[in-house]
Amino acid sequence: MDGILVIDKPAGVTSHDVVAEVRHILRVRRVGHTGTLDPFATGVLVILVGQATRLAQFLSEAEKEYEAVIRLGFATDTGDITGKPISGTPQQKAGWSRQQIEAALAGLRGEIDQVPPMFSAKKREGKKLYELARRGETVAREPVRVCIYKLEAINPRGELYKDNLDGTFDFEVRVECSSGTYIRTLAEDFGKQLGIGAHLAELRRSRVADFHIQNAQTLEQLKVSVAEESLGKSILPLDAALARFPLVDLSPEDIRKVKNGMAVNVLGAGWNNGERVRMRAANGELIAVGEFDAGSGLLKPKVVVAHET
Repeated sequence: MDGILVIDKPAGVTSHDVVAEVRHILRVRRVGHTGTLDPFATGVLVILVGQATRLAQFLSEAEKEYEAVIRLGFATDTGDITGKPISGTPQQKAGWSRQQIEAALAGLRGEIDQVPPMFSAKKREGKKLYELARRGETVAREPVRVCIYKLEAINPRGELYKDNLDGTFDFEVRVECSSGTYIRTLAEDFGKQLGIGAHLAELRRSRVADFHIQNAQTLEQLKVSVAEESLGKSILPLDAALARFPLVDLSPEDIRKVKNGMAVNVLGAGWNNGERVRMRAANGELIAVGEFDAGSGLLKPKVVVAHET
């Protein structure tokens, strides 16, 4: 069984838990995912099954879209709702104008440097930061350059922000960003722009590359699909993971070469040097992902996913 599942991850479970559940439901060992969601977060988790796991490297770099609730009022030690409030963080009463809010958002758009949070899976000297954080340790972290393509307010009730009547205020945003962006850090930085402590209260991932939440299914729905033997309607072909890559249809002879790791001649294809290309059979089956060498005109298989025949 090879293909891609778009799962709507529920709150309260880890991404690894979802992978384990999919393994159990499908009775397949080779299952992976393309980007961790924190346990409290929900939304799009792209699951790779069988040979699709070999494509993870191409999807892990994809841009992502989120809908989030930033809670203004106090910061936490994790940067999100699961952490403990940090005493002494700036507080103030409501009264931000639309212009102040927009200025704060504008200051976080485009290419920015983010310092990874201590409660993250980033490693330092072989140890994950969250392991150090749980021991009460804080270490220096190098900033990482990320890109915030879109950062805009969502005002479902027509309000600029919601007063929770307990000294906190909820502000809803939609974010489109590059891979590696920490929305928790973005929430904290938004609060700093307004002069108040802030943390991430809710997070829902609505898109990964071309995989949208509208096309996602829950784990319960996946169970039903398997029980009704209609999984074919839910699992996407390998090619769907690489829809943005250019493609070439291979001849039977070229397919044989590619399966043996040999390059094929596509001189005059017009692709950029190093560009990744889908290498397919005439019936649309993905054979491999290739990398184009403009100098020689050869397309070299980088990852072969077709089964041996």
